[in-house]
Amino acid sequence: MPRIIYRHQPATRFIVSAIGDPGERQFFIQVKSADGINSVTLEKSQVIALTQRFEDLIRELRRGKLVSPADLSAVADVDDLPMELPIDEDFQVGIISITWENDLVVVNIQAISQDDDLILDDLDSGPDLLVATLKINQVKGFCERAKTIVSAGRPACPFCGLPIDPLGHLCPRANGYRR
Repeated sequence: MPRIIYRHQPATRFIVSAIGDPGERQFFIQVKSADGINSVTLEKSQVIALTQRFEDLIRELRRGKLVSPADLSAVADVDDLPMELPIDEDFQVGIISITWENDLVVVNIQAISQDDDLILDDLDSGPDLLVATLKINQVKGFCERAKTIVSAGRPACPFCGLPIDPLGHLCPRANGYRR
């Protein structure tokens, strides 16, 4: 089957959201532009890693003075609106790459595959690919929303760090007693 490449250049919306109860949530990234809308699923750990990489990128851009002070001090464009319906999963996220090009952040999100090859842009074969270009304030807004979404999950056990279900959990540090 030929590769599908979804392009959102520039993206007007780039958000993360979750559906379901804590412990059973499904995480989505939804991207919108004049060319349409796409929703992809990913793991909570991928949301956390993407947020950290975005924050690292902003820090490096500031340190290297690669962005104007006006862009760096721009208020985060936080999008608190829910995902747009219908929510149709285009693919499950495998590999994500982030680059800085022409004063924009370019995010390449590749579908999960058996090979997990590197992202090969503009080829006819390979896993599906979503390409989005973002402004710095959109990236800042994504990070703020992502932190809120991730922290809305189950709290961590203060003893072992594992998530605590509403009924508690069997804590390995408490010799299997319920906490």
